[in-house]
Amino acid sequence: MNLQNQMQLPAALEALHELRGDAVVVTTMGAAREWVKLTPCDLDWVYVPSSMGQAPSLGLGIALAQPDRSVVVCNGDGCMLMNLGSLVTISAVAPENFILVIIDNGVYEVTGGQDTVGSGARRADGRAVRLADVARACGFTSVHEFDLLEDWQNQLPGILESKGPTFVVLQVEPMQGDVTPRSPGPAAERVVRFMAAIQGDPGA
Repeated sequence: MNLQNQMQLPAALEALHELRGDAVVVTTMGAAREWVKLTPCDLDWVYVPSSMGQAPSLGLGIALAQPDRSVVVCNGDGCMLMNLGSLVTISAVAPENFILVIIDNGVYEVTGGQDTVGSGARRADGRAVRLADVARACGFTSVHEFDLLEDWQNQLPGILESKGPTFVVLQVEPMQGDVTPRSPGPAAERVVRFMAAIQGDPGA
């Protein structure tokens, strides 16, 4: 697809933000950078600073501890490649309230824009690794791929209501300029607010 027609990350996240309801949303790396520009919610966990690759495991723990609340993790493709083993764990325990969204731009955006090892540019055969296929091989049965914003917007309500675990790949264009994610505040204070929020009644 021509990059000029490719989905833009801010618009993709705005669609999720609009429909997230009382779901917990965990963001990291580039997704965290853009998520903090939207209206804040105490059910957000902006994982900055982060341990690269660990957001799916963090989200899984929250989903298991809060089975009545939806948990959405927005993870980068480079981050996903750092912790592919988490996919096997997620599909093994199979929390129905867990959605893992992969922001796939083919580069390690935050660390300098280098091509990921899964991108076609880094592979001998020129064929990019399809993370959706990896998820299926790890046991996910609810898997979706989008490269058009309109398709993502149209199917998002059903995805948020469906039983998981769910794996979503959003093919987006890399961002330019200042791409460094920044923490929205002191971690200790954010933890207190987050803990209080997730212990509230979903839908109340």
